[in-house]
Amino acid sequence: MFDSRLLTLRAALAGAALSLGVAAQAAIPIQHWSLPNGAKVYLAATQALPIVDVQIDFDAGGRRDPPAQAGLASVAAGMVEKGIRAQGGEPALDQNALGEAWADLGANFDASAGSDRTSFTLRTLSDPALLDKAVRLAAREIGEPAFPDEVWKRERERINASIREANTKPATRVERSFSQAVYGAHPYGLETTEATLAQIDVAAMRAHYERMILPCRAKVSIVGAVTRAQAEGIATTLLSRLPAGGACAELPPVPEVQPLAAAKNEHLPFDSAQAHVLIGQPGYRRADPDHFALTLGNYVLGGGGFVSRLTEEVREKRGLAYSVYSGFSPGLHAGAFRIGFQTRPDQAAEAVKVSNDVLAKFVADGPTAAELKAAKDNLVGGFPLLLDSNRKLLGNVANIAWNDLPLDYLETWTARVNAITVADVKAAFARKLQPEKMVTVVVGGRP
Repeated sequence: MFDSRLLTLRAALAGAALSLGVAAQAAIPIQHWSLPNGAKVYLAATQALPIVDVQIDFDAGGRRDPPAQAGLASVAAGMVEKGIRAQGGEPALDQNALGEAWADLGANFDASAGSDRTSFTLRTLSDPALLDKAVRLAAREIGEPAFPDEVWKRERERINASIREANTKPATRVERSFSQAVYGAHPYGLETTEATLAQIDVAAMRAHYERMILPCRAKVSIVGAVTRAQAEGIATTLLSRLPAGGACAELPPVPEVQPLAAAKNEHLPFDSAQAHVLIGQPGYRRADPDHFALTLGNYVLGGGGFVSRLTEEVREKRGLAYSVYSGFSPGLHAGAFRIGFQTRPDQAAEAVKVSNDVLAKFVADGPTAAELKAAKDNLVGGFPLLLDSNRKLLGNVANIAWNDLPLDYLETWTARVNAITVADVKAAFARKLQPEKMVTVVVGGRP
């Protein structure tokens, strides 16, 4: 029975790309409503596929971690999958039993936490019997995690070993120094270390979980072969094992990322063949109206691979790096803008200067009309590929839900991209970036 369910799921997935690729040409409408418990539900019904994908997001990411316990949200989410406690006459399930239960259903469940949110995802076939069992098992995992102490002690040692190994690599050093310089005291700059993990025990995880993972804080995104009534039942059941109650107490505000007052430069010696370089500063929030202009402009600047200005000047003309890129990482706060590359240590200063010159010219002048058209053609042409599977569509719906974007965001995406002008890009970059105040971190070269 287990094998046949997996084969059915694989067959369904094989047809998903074609079916959703066609549907993407006319974006699937998104329905939105709130449950009595305060949870917000977003549904994109795609009846052609016998699959249901669900993502539940909570404002319980790393930005809510106490500084002394950096990593709390992430490890708490990871421990959700390590077992379920006995509750209401139902038996406890350890990690192995839980894995077997999911395998028997041919379904997948995952818990994770990033800087902004803690997320739970479920993928299952839409067959009513399988769907009901998968939703009920997911509800137990969300609402009744065991947080076994002996498992956490083992996991902490594993994570500590990973941290120690990462600390031997220049890529870790450059990322750490860059984040600290760009974000300062903001939670986006917090680093999980052996010291912060030592301050986290299962009691801290439970306290964090009980305070943050509540139905009234949930945003539930559902994509697949379900009706609105079915979707409401799924969302209600998934949250049913969490503590019931009235309105959530308002969470304390998280301060915004502060703009840089001046340029910062760090050169950290490291015995490596290549110098790792990051240049950047705080960027913008995901809900910023400049998002489309900045996305198009970044394609021209350094996001377009071999057709970008940075690649032309740094790689093609001067051979200073094999690859170079630029990008924004917007979130609930101003995620970093960055330019990144690796180069020979003796070429790092020249490569940094060239990159800064390219950036300053782009901010001052913006793209040419031809460059902007090429960026639009690429992004618009690739748009259906962002929606050609249930999982990709789910990611887009969850993005709309999380950032409070318009429900017609996907339907109007192409028109909004095509409406951007050269002047729009130039103005947006001038508002967001100050080339004279960049953080520059170079890790590499012998002391």
